[in-house]
Amino acid sequence: MNSFLNVIGIKKIHITSKQFVILNVFIFTSCICFLIAAVTGSMNVSIRNLISGDINELTRIVLIEIRLPRVILAGLVGASLGISGAALQGLFRNPLADPGLIGVSAGAALGATLVIVLGSSISGGLFLGSFLLPLGAISGAMFVIMMLYLLTKGFGYQGVTYMLLVGIAVNAIAGVGIGILTFISTDSELRGLTFWTMGSFGGVTWPLLIPALVIIIISVSSMITVSRNLDLIQLGEPEAYRLGVDVKKLKYKIIISCAAAVGASVSLSGMIGFVGLVVPHLVRLFGGVNHNYLLPGSAFVGAALMITADMLSRTVIQPAELPVGLITSAIGSPFFLWLIFRIKRS
Repeated sequence: MNSFLNVIGIKKIHITSKQFVILNVFIFTSCICFLIAAVTGSMNVSIRNLISGDINELTRIVLIEIRLPRVILAGLVGASLGISGAALQGLFRNPLADPGLIGVSAGAALGATLVIVLGSSISGGLFLGSFLLPLGAISGAMFVIMMLYLLTKGFGYQGVTYMLLVGIAVNAIAGVGIGILTFISTDSELRGLTFWTMGSFGGVTWPLLIPALVIIIISVSSMITVSRNLDLIQLGEPEAYRLGVDVKKLKYKIIISCAAAVGASVSLSGMIGFVGLVVPHLVRLFGGVNHNYLLPGSAFVGAALMITADMLSRTVIQPAELPVGLITSAIGSPFFLWLIFRIKRS
């Protein structure tokens, strides 16, 4: 595990011994969650038989073609939402920041809603097939990124404040668009739209997963490389600039990386709340606020939480399936209330 931390850019000299141990615990926990989720579901698989290779053809198909892509996607989405929340909280110096703050999630949701409601009338829908929904969501996310860049590039070092305001406006506009599309949708489209907005990892395949895997890994790696600069910007932008931090470059690197990771995640999983908001606070409770520890810690805890939530959504009322967004909200909202009262007491 030590060599793995070195590979992703986390050196022991940048974090305390306690944080190094905690990160290793997070990695071990996420691996255990992955293994348990991979063998648990409507068709349970013995871990002993899996390790020995003593499984029949049907079980092999279920594991390789259905369950493994789903568990991997759950881990990737949890990691991208967790680390994006931690990075945005550090950038904005606001503990309430999350990936939905800059409007990327809303833009992706609007793109996906357009496909769900109007996709049947799009001539290319038959050709693109299952790729149409992810492409719509990613297009919506990329459109928001372009808007953020164009509308804030003239504000210099105050751009991050205006970026936040643009994000609020984008969320409102996307809400209007989604509301109109919901109003004109048919019963079947409304059901699909409602289920997608509550989040689900069902239906993912390897051809859909691999592009998202590449985008999320590149985005997460990009955010981890600026961990030290996020520590310095907590002193304030003028002080960080004097210490050699290119503040403007840092802002755009974080914003674009978060937007790409969240856009790829939302395009395949739908809207999933509270992970990007709650996970960074949970990681801070264990080991502190150092971003060399906080960013990878949030990625691993987010992955473990999302894999666990997806496993619960598949098994609680099987063979039916709960939307995973309901599970994360049920876990995240009580924790967030507890955190608020804890801060008030302290």
